[in-house]
Amino acid sequence: MTVIKYNKLIRDLIPQIIEKSNKKAITSIANDDAEYIAFLNNKLEEELDEYKTSGDIEELADIQEVIDSLVRARGLSADDFEALCLKKHEERGGFEGRIILIEVIE
Repeated sequence: MTVIKYNKLIRDLIPQIIEKSNKKAITSIANDDAEYIAFLNNKLEEELDEYKTSGDIEELADIQEVIDSLVRARGLSADDFEALCLKKHEERGGFEGRIILIEVIE
């Protein structure tokens, strides 16, 4: 019997997927919002690293799922977060211009 330790946040259906492959998933639930947010932050780093390594567009979907979960965990609705994104875009712009800042001379 091989035991692989993960201690990381997983998507809700992963335990069932593991069980269907004749393996046993040992899980727990985050105790409170602080622990949940900490695991989400770790998951965000994990997914970002996976995207940077693979360049796979599906990793962006995972990143977006983590971001959506973080937004909800921090008490914002999707609409409130979208409004925040739009406000920031209006005030500072987006990245469509592909502008690279080389240096600032003071």
